[in-house]
Amino acid sequence: MKLSGTRKIAAALGLAALTAAGPASAATTWLMASGYPEDNFHTKNIRMFIEEVEEKSGGELTIDLQPNDSLIKLDSIKRAIQSGQIPIGELRLGVYGNEDPMYILAGLPFVAPTYATAWDLKDAQKPYFDKLFGDAGMKVLYYTPWPGQGFYTKFPIEEASDLEGVKLRIYSTSTQEMGELLGFQATILPFAEIPQAFSTGLIEALFTSPQTGIDIQAWDNTDHFTDAGAIYTKNAVVVSSAAFDALDEATQKVVLDAAVAAEKRGWEMSEATNKEQQGILADNGMTVSQAPDWLIEKMKTIGGKMLVTWKESASPEAIEAVTPYFQAQGLE
Repeated sequence: MKLSGTRKIAAALGLAALTAAGPASAATTWLMASGYPEDNFHTKNIRMFIEEVEEKSGGELTIDLQPNDSLIKLDSIKRAIQSGQIPIGELRLGVYGNEDPMYILAGLPFVAPTYATAWDLKDAQKPYFDKLFGDAGMKVLYYTPWPGQGFYTKFPIEEASDLEGVKLRIYSTSTQEMGELLGFQATILPFAEIPQAFSTGLIEALFTSPQTGIDIQAWDNTDHFTDAGAIYTKNAVVVSSAAFDALDEATQKVVLDAAVAAEKRGWEMSEATNKEQQGILADNGMTVSQAPDWLIEKMKTIGGKMLVTWKESASPEAIEAVTPYFQAQGLE
């Protein structure tokens, strides 16, 4: 019998109580929430992670993934893990900028504008995030980047005045600031609300990845994708420390080894699918083009100003963690 979302969460609460009581002595099932559909590469990568865990643990740990906001809405997954509703989930880090500025650093334009620099920034941020999540009773298993970002519009972007007053959906406080500095009316909306926001006129354009454009069939509401690259934000798969600690050492090692493999694979999948996904946009009637030089330069200038503001708001510990990265990239 298929459990309802409420009953699944109730079952997870029972699991949380069990795992907090002591080490697992029998096969364990984790209920997992994520916000994206099955054909999203993030979800595909999670499925492969789950398969490896189940196979190499000999069935000692199974993970029941509920994708596409079907169990818990994406922006609520972090709280659900922290409160013990579920033991594991996928987060989009950029939505938590109001909690700590480190969450939005990767979302500043041209702070880490390639996969290589995004990987280096991830490594620099990792010890800080390990402590941040650890203090909240959670453990990050792995990170996966979104492809570079672009603008979905009904018109070609040819000059700065084209952007003035256009209602743009973005996904974080940093991209909201960027959008407003470019002249847009920028609004933060969850992924699942995009189609309805278009139908009601709340938004007219998007700034997001090719993957998200495909997930919500952006060609139904826009005609142009202008690729700017510039930003490679990250998702993270996070587990409750109580649930992880309740596993025996052998199963813990299986999970950690599978996470290492999933992180490497996820970065490769993101990069490999980027061009393919732009082709899918074109196949569905969209005009795909590179951002004009004036827009790139303006975004770089905005990114520099936003980084100054970020440094003013970040804690000394956060700044210390990423200073070596800033120095290597000439961002001091």
